[in-house]
Amino acid sequence: MTGVALPADDRLARELLDGLAEAVVTIDPGGVVTLVNAMAAELLPELAPGVGLSGCRVPALARAARDNADTFEAEHRGRRLRGLRRELAGDRCAWYVRDVTEEQARTDALLAERSRTAFLARAGSRLGLSLHREQTLRTAVTLPVPYLADVALVVHRPPPPAEDEPHWIRYATGDTAPVAGVAGWPAAESVPGLVEALDGDVTEPSPWLDAELADLAEVLPAGFGRPGTVLISPMPSAGGPAGALILARHPDRAGFDQREIALAREFAGRAGAALAAAELYGEQTHLARVLQNSLLPPKLPRLTGMTLAGGYRAAGDSLRIGGDFYDLFPTPAGGLFALGDVCGKGVGAAVLTGRVRQSLQTLRLVEQRPRELMELLNRALLDAPGAAARAQFTTLLLGTLSREPDGGLLVRLAGGGHPAPLVVRARGGIDVVRVGGMPVGALTAARFAGADVRLAPGDLLLAYTDGVTEARGGPTEPAMFGEDRLRQALVSGAGLPPAALVDRVLQLVDEWLDGQPHDDIAMLAVAAS
Repeated sequence: MTGVALPADDRLARELLDGLAEAVVTIDPGGVVTLVNAMAAELLPELAPGVGLSGCRVPALARAARDNADTFEAEHRGRRLRGLRRELAGDRCAWYVRDVTEEQARTDALLAERSRTAFLARAGSRLGLSLHREQTLRTAVTLPVPYLADVALVVHRPPPPAEDEPHWIRYATGDTAPVAGVAGWPAAESVPGLVEALDGDVTEPSPWLDAELADLAEVLPAGFGRPGTVLISPMPSAGGPAGALILARHPDRAGFDQREIALAREFAGRAGAALAAAELYGEQTHLARVLQNSLLPPKLPRLTGMTLAGGYRAAGDSLRIGGDFYDLFPTPAGGLFALGDVCGKGVGAAVLTGRVRQSLQTLRLVEQRPRELMELLNRALLDAPGAAARAQFTTLLLGTLSREPDGGLLVRLAGGGHPAPLVVRARGGIDVVRVGGMPVGALTAARFAGADVRLAPGDLLLAYTDGVTEARGGPTEPAMFGEDRLRQALVSGAGLPPAALVDRVLQLVDEWLDGQPHDDIAMLAVAAS
């Protein structure tokens, strides 16, 4: 617009300027206002012809005039104004001023929505990183500070067997880590809306503007003072209320607007869902641990005149439980051992493993002869509810151990379709004890076989599951570990005590696998001592 003069017809010029949506203020070479259009009169009523611009009562415009600036942006009379200076002919100039209040509001709303989306995305990512209850609680109180509040608290009820009293965890601006404690019901009841939130009240959360320090003093940081605004939001979850989120701000900070209330509620809902998921995971982990402890191979009891050792590897199961097992029960004559391989692997096989072991625990009290005990077990498994639908069975090796007068051992075996045990002779060589038999729990008319073997002093019997010989690995193309490598391992380890020999075989199998997936593995070695 430099060098462009206003129309010669003042009336026409005035009509043109008054029709603009922008405020237009023209200034003479001396800095005095010469013209104010209709929009300028509305936005800048302080200006009129004859007013010196540098001393006018529009601070931002006066400052721009004194500094010879070409732009300004400022709040004036509750509106957001943005001005642009342009040179006119004859050393005159004009200020074009726009009302950008709505434009700025839309920009602010867009930025706020982006910030809200980023906060919720970060919250979702952080809350989803941990399935541990305490870590989830720490995340739930650290994320809102300082974005939503100066201090955040989660009041919650701990899972059983803890006492049914409200606990709290808090994080405030300047804290290095969250702090936790027990609030007790009197303190919780003194805070308006907190008990309702803990009961799962999902009504719209609202700011609590009259928070008394005495009501929150127990859970607020020392020196926090009287809260300016407190917002309490329930933390709902599918299984019931997970807790309540309390957000508090200092008095010098603005209260929660409707967008922030909605954001707080959304965050509280996500935190509640994450906390519920963590609690469910904790329950499942506890149950898995109990199951694991009940199904893992036991510590073998000491038997007079005998030395026994077991080895176990689950098939890549994080619970370390599977379908292979061994057990040993003392008897008046010596001992009764069992080593089996349930069909399948993982939790499903582990359940049948537990049933087999529990059945043996009971049936051995009425029958300790291996073949007869196996027949009773077969009948018990087939009589179990739903056995036909499950179509599960197990290979099994049962054996009784009794001392011989010469210090050796007599081993009476019964086979249920299990790999033949091997005997490492002290004089050298490997004997295969072929027992045979049919799997247990598969057929009502299953037939089982028996065999006796004598272990002289220094001899060792190794019973194992097919996870040993069928372990696939090797330095080149995958191949089974096989019976030949197992026998070579036993020959090279002849003379080792049972525990050392079992460890040696497990080590060789691990090296053969080299990290490859494998089936369950179980071994039991016995020797006269």
